[in-house]
Amino acid sequence: MIELAPYAAHSSQTRGRAHAEAPAHPRSEYQRDRDRIIHSTGFRRLEYKTQVFVNHEGDLFRTRLTHSLEVAQIGRTIARLLGLNEDLVEAVALAHDLGHTPFGHAGQDALNACMKEHGGFEHNLQSLRVVDLLEERYAEFDGLNLTFEAREGILKHCALGNAEKLGAVGERFLAKTQPSLEAQITNLADEIAYNNHDVDDGLRSGLIQIEQLMEVRLFARHHDEVKARYPELNGRRVVTETVRRIINALIVDLVATTRANIEASAVASIADVRAAPPLAAFSEALLDEHRELKRFLHRHLYRHYKVARMSAKAQRIISDLYTAFIGDARLLPPEHQARESLEGARAVADYIAGMTDRYAMREHRRIFAVEEIYS
Repeated sequence: MIELAPYAAHSSQTRGRAHAEAPAHPRSEYQRDRDRIIHSTGFRRLEYKTQVFVNHEGDLFRTRLTHSLEVAQIGRTIARLLGLNEDLVEAVALAHDLGHTPFGHAGQDALNACMKEHGGFEHNLQSLRVVDLLEERYAEFDGLNLTFEAREGILKHCALGNAEKLGAVGERFLAKTQPSLEAQITNLADEIAYNNHDVDDGLRSGLIQIEQLMEVRLFARHHDEVKARYPELNGRRVVTETVRRIINALIVDLVATTRANIEASAVASIADVRAAPPLAAFSEALLDEHRELKRFLHRHLYRHYKVARMSAKAQRIISDLYTAFIGDARLLPPEHQARESLEGARAVADYIAGMTDRYAMREHRRIFAVEEIYS
């Protein structure tokens, strides 16, 4: 068994669950959290939710599910090197996107616009809503009844108005304190994962080219290292060798910088971590290069006209579904009709956010396509 650092989140010292439960021996409390997330309906749905490319466009592009697994793998590596709780990191990583809409950020933007008069929509808050309320698996409570530490890790950011409504898990946004180091490193593991797999998927799709990426220092340096070591290497292996080196460089830098910050702040407990400034960080030099890569992806991939076309279609589907369901709740499945009568627009948003890409497209055809009139 790996010994945890004193500033790690120790399962035996958890702030507990909303509904008290008997211990899960021999599992720890955070292992129980992870297992509940893996067995949840929301987690299975991630297999068919967009990362950048809609799921049906290709079998090898990342989905929200494979993205979450990559975040968990990177996060666990960092946690082990820093003496942090790997089980908590894994739980947060696997749950952080449970509230994401179909069609990625395009779907979120569309649903947020639809919900403007009803408090808006933000996938981070929705992930918490999924684990706190919407999952229906247990006889004694709604949701998954996760520990406080898992829930605070899922809630990466939050407007003050929303934080005021969330009780203890929202307090840190009001008090300007920090979450556990496990939550902090999972947030950065998320960035490492999506930037690098979006490079990989972008190159695989043909929407960006290696020649363009050679303008990005972080990519060019590691690409040149690969070509110098393997001069005859071509094709996909050059890409995968380059990407894995970038990921490794980011992890090594993050661990070294975070360790130095921990030592400088002299934190000795999780309470010290919460009271300190953010401790998990990249060095200034690598952060600058990391941001350069992010800017490149925004400019050349996320704003590519083919991605924009997919996003426009996705937003139309989400907006059409929302308008239809709000206009006539009889179009909702019976169980969602019952919730809509109690919660109104929020229940409609819950239903749409829980859809996979293909289910949203199917529902759109059922409601709007003439050939689907009897389905």
